[in-house]
Amino acid sequence: MKTLKDFELKDKKVLVRCDFNVPIDKNFRVSQDFRIKKVLPTIQYLQENGARIILISHLGRPKEIKDKKLRSKLFSLKPVVKKLEDLLNKKIKFLDDCIGEKVKREIDGLKASEILVLENLRFYEEEEKNDQNFAKKLSELADIFIEDAFSVCHRNHASIVGIPKFLPSGVGFLVEKEIKVLSKALKNPWQPLVVIIGGIKISTKIKTASQFYNKADHLLFGGEIANFILRIKGISGRCLASAKEDIPSPEIIEKINKFDLTNPGFHLPIDVVVSPDKTAKIYIRVAAPGDVRKDEMILDIGPETINIFSEIIKTAKMIIWSGPLGFSENENFEKGTKEIAQAIVKNYSAFKIAGGGETISAISKFNLIDRFEYISTGGGAMLKFLSGEKLPGIEILE
Repeated sequence: MKTLKDFELKDKKVLVRCDFNVPIDKNFRVSQDFRIKKVLPTIQYLQENGARIILISHLGRPKEIKDKKLRSKLFSLKPVVKKLEDLLNKKIKFLDDCIGEKVKREIDGLKASEILVLENLRFYEEEEKNDQNFAKKLSELADIFIEDAFSVCHRNHASIVGIPKFLPSGVGFLVEKEIKVLSKALKNPWQPLVVIIGGIKISTKIKTASQFYNKADHLLFGGEIANFILRIKGISGRCLASAKEDIPSPEIIEKINKFDLTNPGFHLPIDVVVSPDKTAKIYIRVAAPGDVRKDEMILDIGPETINIFSEIIKTAKMIIWSGPLGFSENENFEKGTKEIAQAIVKNYSAFKIAGGGETISAISKFNLIDRFEYISTGGGAMLKFLSGEKLPGIEILE
């Protein structure tokens, strides 16, 4: 697999797949720039070596908004360009499209070390469908393709697995480092290994949990994934998953049914924080999972679960964490995620790895970024890699 330093870059048009899928606030400003900062070394190296730089990325799930004007406003990469300009202290060009003759002309006019950001790839449905014609059109914009979006390398999307079929390709510094660090953890994980899985991407994370089921000494569950397992196992829980792709298939339900609740290394919440809705304005209470009423939502793990999980975390020599353990955006439901994060960083002897957009946001919120040995830009990609699964975006480059 080629890396950035294997290419002659001067005056070459270099197409870089980044992950600029970052939180944007109501004022259309980037509110968390961790992923943007992680790709800066690759961009700066390309500048120093006189490349003509084209940056591409997705942002959010624009297909969920039917109104085209609103979609263009909510999911444009314009706020990312402003943040990049601030971080690089350099003017950056932006185009409101990512393919076509206008885009080609602008790229042909780029001078050495200039940067151009193209609009959200997911404005084209062909991106997620891995349409080969769309991938070819993207490839025609450049001489070289650099993959530097590790967090989406587990996706079979056109910009991930399609472009390398048409262009000389390699990895940027970010992906190179992710592979190096995570490969060490995969090949020689320190025991006891504690894996903590939360968040809302149920289908992806159940598959990963199945991979870790016999590898980890302890599997701890929180967030929406725990709620769903509790429901499928007939214990409790109202599932909040709403996105169609997050509603598990019969195959996923079958995997859940194979989990043995008597396994001493398999841990679901024994108490939970519930409320009729996410605002917490009516009431909040702590309940056993089996006592959750039909009109209540499980929005955090409870105090007994926090204590049990914290004691397990103390025993670990390696900790892998992806996904908040509750609705941590609301301070009424952040306690579980916050106290588990604090328990992790207090285990000074463990090698601590965390990853995923929501996890990064939570760690940043609690000012714990510098207390982890490694923070991956990927959540699902990180877990898949560490469970031994092949990532299509890496495989295509090997």
